[in-house]
Amino acid sequence: MNDFSLFAMFRQGWPVLCILIAMSILSLAMFIDRWRAFWMIRCDALFFIRHVIRIADERDRDAARAYCGKYRLPVAQAALAVLEARGAREAREAAMTHAIEAAVHRLETGVAAIGTIASLAPFVGLFGTVVGIIKAFNSIAANSGGGTDVVSAGIAEALVTTACGLLVAIPAVAFYNYCSHRIRSLARETELAVFELVVWLSDHDTPQTPPPARVPENRAAPRF
Repeated sequence: MNDFSLFAMFRQGWPVLCILIAMSILSLAMFIDRWRAFWMIRCDALFFIRHVIRIADERDRDAARAYCGKYRLPVAQAALAVLEARGAREAREAAMTHAIEAAVHRLETGVAAIGTIASLAPFVGLFGTVVGIIKAFNSIAANSGGGTDVVSAGIAEALVTTACGLLVAIPAVAFYNYCSHRIRSLARETELAVFELVVWLSDHDTPQTPPPARVPENRAAPRF
């Protein structure tokens, strides 16, 4: 087992190991990109919406639209869509839903690729292991006097790809779950916050019901 070393193991399964290294770098790069995107849009959605409502109440809705247009936050884009929506409350709720779905779609860029890497990495490693075991048994058949050293070294070299596949998949699964959880939480927080704006606009757009007309008291008919 003198040839049993990291260099020998990498040389044995270098095609599969190169694929796994590339998958690992890709998943890490996508996670860093998504983490930066989450960091840039961090915001207290409820505080933002209540400030928008205050601006619309104290000044006007045009000022609230201008305030929302200055920010590239999902909550700001959803609030702007609600303020620009025409029609009844149902139209504003539809505009809110569409804006939130558009923001979620932008944030999901690359997340599916991380999930794919997390799913495929163990199978890629297992494929390398199967190929390595086939080669090991072929070497045993060609060298019948090799003994247990040849068997153990060949199988150990073959199992390296499975270990590397798991080493790539475990962080990728954690990255995928983190991104999915952040996106769901952001969408839910934005929806709950913007809904307050929808309710406020609906209440202020409802026409005031005029007071009922006073019915004159019955008086005796005049006599002629």
